[in-house]
Amino acid sequence: MKYISVFNAHRMTSRRKSLRRKLTESEKILWHELRGKKLGVKFKRQYSLGNYVVDFYSPESKLAIELMGSIHKSEQAHIYDEGRLKYFESLGVRTVMFWNSEVEESLADVLAKISKYLSLVPSPVIGEGKRRGEV
Repeated sequence: MKYISVFNAHRMTSRRKSLRRKLTESEKILWHELRGKKLGVKFKRQYSLGNYVVDFYSPESKLAIELMGSIHKSEQAHIYDEGRLKYFESLGVRTVMFWNSEVEESLADVLAKISKYLSLVPSPVIGEGKRRGEV
């Protein structure tokens, strides 16, 4: 039986590279704050999970960060996003989402929320977490 990786699969390389060349302003701003383990863990940009590409991903903490623009406001996009989130959950990946405007207008708040997610350990039952060291 052949093993097919769903994490950053080779078949998605060209898509990931294309997206990296076309970062939005919000993605550039946030990437500047995430790169180089500035929050204590390594993040990768435009990382693929199955057939999806997330904006930022920390393999160490299994945390995906998605930035949303106006295209995410439609009902069709909402349904698509819900399906993606369920798929990510099935892989044990937690996802935090921010509007582009949040990054551009309240970067400190966004970074604080990301730091909070990084301090949580995922629960195997419902995906919610406990602070490190809590039982």
